[in-house]
Amino acid sequence: MTDERMGDELWAAIQALPRGAGIVFRHHATGLAERRALFARVARVARPKRLMLIRAGSTPFGPEAGVHGHGSLRPGGVRTWAAHSRAEAIAGKRAGADLLFVSPLYPTRSHPGAGALGPARAAAIARGLGIPVIALGGMDAARFRKLRKAGFHGWAAIDAWLPDQKRNAVPI
Repeated sequence: MTDERMGDELWAAIQALPRGAGIVFRHHATGLAERRALFARVARVARPKRLMLIRAGSTPFGPEAGVHGHGSLRPGGVRTWAAHSRAEAIAGKRAGADLLFVSPLYPTRSHPGAGALGPARAAAIARGLGIPVIALGGMDAARFRKLRKAGFHGWAAIDAWLPDQKRNAVPI
């Protein structure tokens, strides 16, 4: 997941992703022209690593592999969906989601004050839907190792990719 908090750390985060992983490009607060240019640069950096590039929002930017949530989807594209409840997970399945981001598993700066689901509730949200599930919200590699047995396909984060000093210094 990307957003403005990452700043120039975005490039290090992309380089740290394993080959074949994905990026959900958000940057909602960035002006449209600058957002288009940033998306194009992310696409150029992601392509050699074969990173799947998903756009969030309704404005198509170019060579994205898919869309996060509602929005036009190119033929053969991937639709990802946020699920904070079982009802949202079912709505995602009905909307044709190929992948669910279940969140927030743990407290997160992206949604201050939001109640964390915890691993058991998060796993129950997507159980039996037949869609790969990505853990989101306060996630990092160590937490994911404990969740893998609960049926999560992977994990996503913003803060986990930031250096500690930036993670603690940047307000939401």
